[in-house]
Amino acid sequence: MADLFDYLLWRGDLPLEAVPLNPVDTLILSELSYLEYEGLVPDDFLHPVPLRVVAEAFLALPDCEARLHLKKDRELIAACAGTKRFGDLRMIFYRNELLPEMESQFAAVTWLLPEGTALITYRGTDTTLTGWKEDFNMSFQSCVPAQEKALRYLEAFAKVHPTLRLMLAGHSKGGNMAVYAAARCQPELQARLIYVHNHDGPGFQAAILAEPGYREALPKVRTFVPQSSVVGMLLEHEEPYTVVRSRQLSLLQHDPYSWEVLGGDFILLEEVDENSRFLDATFKTWLAQTSPEERNAFVDAVFELLTLGEIDDLREVILPKNVLRYLRQLRTDEKMRSIITKVFADLFRAAVEQRKKKDSLTLPEQNVQI
Repeated sequence: MADLFDYLLWRGDLPLEAVPLNPVDTLILSELSYLEYEGLVPDDFLHPVPLRVVAEAFLALPDCEARLHLKKDRELIAACAGTKRFGDLRMIFYRNELLPEMESQFAAVTWLLPEGTALITYRGTDTTLTGWKEDFNMSFQSCVPAQEKALRYLEAFAKVHPTLRLMLAGHSKGGNMAVYAAARCQPELQARLIYVHNHDGPGFQAAILAEPGYREALPKVRTFVPQSSVVGMLLEHEEPYTVVRSRQLSLLQHDPYSWEVLGGDFILLEEVDENSRFLDATFKTWLAQTSPEERNAFVDAVFELLTLGEIDDLREVILPKNVLRYLRQLRTDEKMRSIITKVFADLFRAAVEQRKKKDSLTLPEQNVQI
């Protein structure tokens, strides 16, 4: 069960000039885009810093742990910095914006690669409630602020570096933003894109899929999902997806450190498993049976509840004092309780409906005598 760290041991001595960037590489760099590089990576276009220099400074910071997304990120950036493959990659144009009033969380960084190319990686959802609310807003909004910021980021970088050919990548919401930027950019910029790698990122409202720009970008998009994918199957997709074997279960497979590799590629499977298909069908049924206004009301109610303690960090939601606060509020706020319980009841009915459909297709074998 080899993982990203085994990949670095096997392939870390191969410079990108010898073996070009591949999907495992873009997943690694997408995960590194979750780290907070304020003061370490320039936010301009013209003063890149090698990863090995950034990593040394990052690991020496007194607040290093607080800047991580996952605990293994510390080990990952140290391992990458020590390889020929990644150590000399230059990082530039770091942006990190959290705007609760706009319900927007956005971050990205660009990696300058050999032979006149660059990879833009968009950060997925962090631990802020703002970031999670923006994710939920995708269920009823055709466009959220982070997606538009992803497009503007791409356009700004491409304008300053007009000769570079570009790749886009991201994990989770970052993958969604990469596809959105590719679909919504101007045709002349779209022509400069080599590929887009979406690592278990959700899809879009149907209106986006019908746009000409999305159709034009589609051949360059490659989506990767683990076999029990939940996040990557949400909303609507048109592009085919590649299924990666994970050693975790269900939603925990969203963790890129659980994805298995062999040599220079992921270990691939033919299709997602039954649980992933069931959850996908359940959510799509629920979406079809609820209006955007109902979804909006539900999302607003849930996050109004979660922010009662004046917090903006998902990790604080489960603190006992906050859980008690939520329960007290639900007991006294009939409107909030009604909105939230109705949606969960609708989801349960959608799940039952899908289970009945599955059972009706799984008929017992009949003994036939001739």
